[in-house]
Amino acid sequence: MIFSKIEWHESLASTNSLLLERVVGGKILEPGFVVAARQQTAGRGRYERKWIAPAGKNLTFSFLLTPHAEPEKMVSLTLATALGVAEALTHFGVQAQTKWPNDVLVTNKKICGILAERADVSSSTAIVVGVGINVNASTDELAAIDRPATSILAETGEETLIETVLERVLESLSTWIDQWQEGGFPILEKAWLERCSGVGEHIRVGESGSAQEGILEGFGQFGQLLLRSDDGTVNEIWAGDVNWREDQ
Repeated sequence: MIFSKIEWHESLASTNSLLLERVVGGKILEPGFVVAARQQTAGRGRYERKWIAPAGKNLTFSFLLTPHAEPEKMVSLTLATALGVAEALTHFGVQAQTKWPNDVLVTNKKICGILAERADVSSSTAIVVGVGINVNASTDELAAIDRPATSILAETGEETLIETVLERVLESLSTWIDQWQEGGFPILEKAWLERCSGVGEHIRVGESGSAQEGILEGFGQFGQLLLRSDDGTVNEIWAGDVNWREDQ
């Protein structure tokens, strides 16, 4: 995949929102178009959680895809993105794991979140993928987040230019998105299992009122989570937050 253009903004409410508005509004953009911001004031994660990026501290960007894929295949798009980010982080001295379906962790602390959203256009399927990476957030700033979080700075003690991080991440994503488009989750599965946290462990999936618990058995052909309950039944989970037993 070629990332055709990077459009930098000093400050945006949300890179995803801007790119979605343009696509829905009829603007013609090439697949691989990237919107990046040095500050994000109203970023969104899954379930409308906030992802705020103070000026110059963290990297937030979104890119456009127009895949020709069945809906089931789209489940593994965020998995491919997470693998690309995790691989890129190794170049900055950070060894990361993935967490189904859309996070990147370092020792169970979140360093990256991913949000894929479908643009409602009639002519083709357009997907906007947003990525937020904690780059230069300090330990004090990370402590203010409502969930365990870390950053490249916290892990290495060194500040890194967010532009440099974006360049490296896009280089890695280019390969992983190409593989995903070619073969879906089956082509990603080996690498995913090597990096994914929680496999074989007791987990809880979903919000408190409708959560399911069991052993993370593995993943299906489209990247859906396979959850084995106490009675041995294996259920397919297509979406939801994963929490470890100690978090429950």
